[in-house]
Amino acid sequence: MNGTPLSQFPAHLGLGANVEIEPAFTGNMQWYEAYVNRHLADGAEGRLVSMHTSDRSWDSWEMHPQGNEMVLCTAGQVTFYQEFPDGEVKQVILRTGEYLVNPPLVWHTADIDVPTTLLFITSGIGTQHRGREKNLD
Repeated sequence: MNGTPLSQFPAHLGLGANVEIEPAFTGNMQWYEAYVNRHLADGAEGRLVSMHTSDRSWDSWEMHPQGNEMVLCTAGQVTFYQEFPDGEVKQVILRTGEYLVNPPLVWHTADIDVPTTLLFITSGIGTQHRGREKNLD
């Protein structure tokens, strides 16, 4: 018997210390919308656990209004940008084994120059996206 690949089948951490294997990840917004609908009853306490590998910078910003998001770099290196509600922008470089926390209401995006794998633990209800018109070097 083999384990479940997190990059293909994210997990949901729910109320009552419950863990559920999610349907195959498609990467599109409909997948995320269906996830939120499946677990709406868990409210802000529910967490989506997912893992993604990429060699491309993000083309948008995102923000999670209901709770913290933890991002762990498991391989590679990534530069995150966090835009706080007061307009301050912080740059955080993550290397293998390092993590950051995106607080609620903090917009964030990432630049990736080498293949990088990230583990996300996200409070996803109400997540918002906006375009990224330029790089933040």
